[in-house]
Amino acid sequence: MRLPQVRMQSQLAQISIHTQNAHQEIKQPKATQEIQQPSADFSIRTRPGKLTIDQSKAWYDMGLKSPLVSRNDWAREGYQNFMEAIAKRRREGDELMKIENGGNPLIAQATRNAHKDPKMVNIKFIPSVFSVKTDYQPAEVDIRIEPNQPIIRHTTNKPIMTYTPGRVTTGIKQEQDLVIDFDNLYYRSFGFEMLI
Repeated sequence: MRLPQVRMQSQLAQISIHTQNAHQEIKQPKATQEIQQPSADFSIRTRPGKLTIDQSKAWYDMGLKSPLVSRNDWAREGYQNFMEAIAKRRREGDELMKIENGGNPLIAQATRNAHKDPKMVNIKFIPSVFSVKTDYQPAEVDIRIEPNQPIIRHTTNKPIMTYTPGRVTTGIKQEQDLVIDFDNLYYRSFGFEMLI
């Protein structure tokens, strides 16, 4: 038996999509920074040391005296010799007054006055030890340091941005299609048959 058949063949449509990604570029320039460090204020004050040397005693020991000191020494020595001479005369006078007590005071006095006392031999340092006196006041140093703060300047730089937007392109990759076919389809009429 020949049954008529309808055959359909379809093809779906296909869409093509092309995407171009967006592109973004960011550049960040470095910040500009400037640092200045002023030098510290530095000051030194020095009071010099003082050395005092007193050698007047050494000069005195060597006999190098000022006229005023020499005059005073001679006056003192003269007065002392004068007083010793008075004491000696009084002693001798007292001995002579007591002549009745015996003894021979005239011969004893003549013997004493004829012979001077022997000089003692001794070593004497001129000038005497430690006759030069020294005094020293050490120097004083005053150091002052005043630090100065650093001067810092900084400038920020804005970022540089470049942006390219993305794109989406659509199109038809394959169009739709529908094919219809008939099989075993006959046209019949009175005594006539035809395959369509």
